[in-house]
Amino acid sequence: MPEVIKTQDINSTVWKACDTFRGVIDPSQYKDYILVMLFLKYVSDVYSHKYKTYLKQYDGNKARAERAMAHERFNVPENAHFDFLYEKRNETNLGELIDIALADLEEANREKLTSKDGAGIFRNISFNSNNLGDKKQKSSRLKNLLQDFNELDLNPEHLEDKDIIGDAYEYLIANFASDAGKKAGEFYTPSEVSTLLAKLTKSKSGARIYDPTCGSASLLIKAAKEVDSNNFSLYGQEANGSTWALAVMNMFLHGFDNASIRWGDTLRNPKHTEGDQLMKFDTVVANPPFSLDKWGSEELSEDRFNRFHRGMPPKSKGDWAFILHMIESAYEETGKVGVVVPHGVLFRGSAEGRIRTQVIEDNLLDAVIGLPANLFFGTGIPAAILIFNKAKADKTQTLFIDASQNYESGKNQNKLKTEHIQRIVDTYNKFKSNELKAGVVEEKYSYISGLGELKENEFNLNIPRYVDTFEEEEPVDMPMVKKEIQSLKSEIDSVQDQMQEYLRKLDL
Repeated sequence: MPEVIKTQDINSTVWKACDTFRGVIDPSQYKDYILVMLFLKYVSDVYSHKYKTYLKQYDGNKARAERAMAHERFNVPENAHFDFLYEKRNETNLGELIDIALADLEEANREKLTSKDGAGIFRNISFNSNNLGDKKQKSSRLKNLLQDFNELDLNPEHLEDKDIIGDAYEYLIANFASDAGKKAGEFYTPSEVSTLLAKLTKSKSGARIYDPTCGSASLLIKAAKEVDSNNFSLYGQEANGSTWALAVMNMFLHGFDNASIRWGDTLRNPKHTEGDQLMKFDTVVANPPFSLDKWGSEELSEDRFNRFHRGMPPKSKGDWAFILHMIESAYEETGKVGVVVPHGVLFRGSAEGRIRTQVIEDNLLDAVIGLPANLFFGTGIPAAILIFNKAKADKTQTLFIDASQNYESGKNQNKLKTEHIQRIVDTYNKFKSNELKAGVVEEKYSYISGLGELKENEFNLNIPRYVDTFEEEEPVDMPMVKKEIQSLKSEIDSVQDQMQEYLRKLDL
């Protein structure tokens, strides 16, 4: 009986492989090499396992086994197999051999590993790059990398559970995000924030789920896991080519082979369309880049999808551009949207204020949830979650939650614990099911506002306007304060008398 491979086994082995690149390339680039190699090892081991199974089934008949393999998830050419590269680990052109292997793996699986525009998922990475050192240094580093991965046996029969590879992938992406610092926001949303957003927008069976700025797809995967069945479809788009490749691999490693992850700028060129219209979704979730400058306002002044009919966001802040795209992408009457935003979205004026007013008057805003500061990699500013609901019908109330003080302090990042997430979700679910009355729901935590109150506040959504978190000071005991002052005055007089006595003795 082979030894069972556990998640921590993969995590520790693959994290050790990062030592190959420490001090050589920027930490934000580790993920490209390490995660591609993890993916290659996984598809190679799965392929070998299946081939051996068919050989046994067909009594060693290689031709029949190879015909059966043509219908498997991936076709792995001989020179693209991890074992082939491991056998060549002492070659001086190892980086070139790995690049050829990845290109051939793409070609053999074009429908899965290339975009509809013909871009392969490995096109933005080269193991033969001069960034890895001169020829000798590069070959030595890549040999060490192959040796580290050779320790892993990712044969599905040896794995603790079916999600172990995908979970290890998520673990590594999270750790890379920690190492990458400010650049991490481009590809990763902290796990607990993704979990919270997925629970707040929990999708029903059969749902279409979409993330227009999907990064490495961790949020989409969390949203998928909240569905109470395997009946759903996933869609995403990502502008960064390297991050798009991570998302595609992440989907395969989690078993979501039919996910449609597209590469491109969502605002300028949305790829998920039906005819000349935006594709519609049951659930739209995202953590867009905060206050993106030069997001495309000039090019989109006459947007063919009419996403900005409520107003054109300022060219230096793209927050509302992403929000409006998400709202337009949700099904009319039934769609829901969950988005992470900087607090400025809640109260900034001018064009943003006019858009916010229109969205609220259209009765789309369901909830405003303030999060703790320092949750996100690369920025310490607090963020908020906005929930929009196209199924509000006659309900015109909005829930405000101030969860900014509910967190676990961390050395580098704060974290939301399970109980913090559940408290938010429980409050929102009670609001949705009309169990709560307008006004204060929970002191210093939650409040339900009517449309009239929002209008009185000029559609300013700044959370302290609704959730009073002001801490009253204890009343001052004036007689006691007066008594303490007199006591202190007596002590000062005594000290001064002593000082004068010392000075007299010193004849000063």
